[in-house]
Amino acid sequence: MVCVSVRRWSGLAASLAAATLLTGCLAVGPDFLHPAAPETERYTMEPLRLRTSATDARTGQPQRFRPGGDIPQEWWRLFKSRQLNALIERSLRANPNLQSTLSALRASKELVYAQQGKYFPTVQGNFNPTRQLQSSVVSPALNCPPLCQNPFDLYTAQVQVSYTFDVWGLNRRTVESLQAQSDAQRFQFEAAYIALSANVALAAITEASLRAQIDATNQLIALNRKALDTLRRQLDSGFANRSEVAAAEAQLAQVEATLPPLRKALAVNRDLLAALAGGFPSTEPHELFRLDALQLPQDLPLSVPSQLVEQRPDVRNAEELLHAASAQVGVAIANQLPNFTINGNLGYMNTVLAGLINPANMFWLISGNATQTLFDGLTLLHQERAAKANYDAVAWLYRAAVVGAVQNVADALRALQNDADALKAAREFERAAKISYDLARQQLDLGNINILLLLQAQQTYLQAQIQVVLARAARLSDTVALFQALGGGWWNRIEPPTERILDVGTGEGATLVDKYRFY
Repeated sequence: MVCVSVRRWSGLAASLAAATLLTGCLAVGPDFLHPAAPETERYTMEPLRLRTSATDARTGQPQRFRPGGDIPQEWWRLFKSRQLNALIERSLRANPNLQSTLSALRASKELVYAQQGKYFPTVQGNFNPTRQLQSSVVSPALNCPPLCQNPFDLYTAQVQVSYTFDVWGLNRRTVESLQAQSDAQRFQFEAAYIALSANVALAAITEASLRAQIDATNQLIALNRKALDTLRRQLDSGFANRSEVAAAEAQLAQVEATLPPLRKALAVNRDLLAALAGGFPSTEPHELFRLDALQLPQDLPLSVPSQLVEQRPDVRNAEELLHAASAQVGVAIANQLPNFTINGNLGYMNTVLAGLINPANMFWLISGNATQTLFDGLTLLHQERAAKANYDAVAWLYRAAVVGAVQNVADALRALQNDADALKAAREFERAAKISYDLARQQLDLGNINILLLLQAQQTYLQAQIQVVLARAARLSDTVALFQALGGGWWNRIEPPTERILDVGTGEGATLVDKYRFY
């Protein structure tokens, strides 16, 4: 009997395998197609100038665009700042938001694996010992030797097998949807990775700009104090009046009043850098940034729009969400079709545990089930229509992501061109303002001009200096924006990202756990 049963169960397993193979190529619903490339070959209406203007100021070198050029994964190293490199690398290790996306990525992978388990039969083992008393009048006598008693013990051990045939591809479409969502989560990680590195670089450039503005303001304060000392000496000698001294004192106070907002902005920006690096403001980064320590990358890669959609993580994320929505249409259609399930039980039952495993105590059961929804108030039909409408909505979101990506690159290119021109004009303004200020100071020392003219020249010179600082910082920021808009070079990463767990209990940094590798 045992041999016969084994053959029957072997036949059942063969039937399951054959059914799986026969239905493996059928999946209802649309097959996802890769979206077409954008219908444009350039970013701006007018032909792009491949070289920006230049000037003799620092970071005033011309920048050249290289169509088709590739972006290095660690693009921030092009700024030639060891401090910037160290801060970005530390932020990538310890930033909690980035680490959260890694954990979400691992969770999405596990959901895919869990759904893939439904490709196989469910096998369960069961052991059920009971003690029971049966009615001697109503219940039939237990089929056992004459020495059996009532109440009696009953032991049941069995294996249960259940399998649902994926005839219409319901499970395959579900796995396809979950896999697409997992891929979308991967691109969310890439977008967070790029955004974090760009935000750290921009915050470092902002700090450098604020420090340069503070330095320029301090220089102007020193000049104002020197002019005020000169006026006071002239007042003592009778060559100046009190109103001129008062005007100089007011000008000095006005310039000094511009320092606290700059210092406030610098302190807030330092707090931002600490937070981006996963720390607290009380333990701000030890790195200090100045404009003169940041070099302007001169050769800039430029991808064509058709290549851009493959590089931008947000576009790839939108594409995978579109893929998931497409698979859900197939799921909705499959839910309306018949469902086929087969079940089987094999086990032993006896009143004595010692003699449980015996051919005479064996029992088995094989059953099949076919279910078709006949009426549900059109629920499944409306669910299918909702899935199709959701696909249309996600398709428009994908279109919006593509348009936004192209716009980001176009904006960065225009900013690079115009801010290069702005720096050139600001440098010329600074040069002219410096000449005017030097002449006014010389004339004041000789007593040939009024103090008000000198104060006006000082104010103009300060504005010119600050405009140069802002224009220099803008060129650096525009370069960061271009690298981010082009996708940040994530596809050139040699090693896949690993899960990094922050030791929040001690607050002493990040503990790296290279246990999980995702893709």
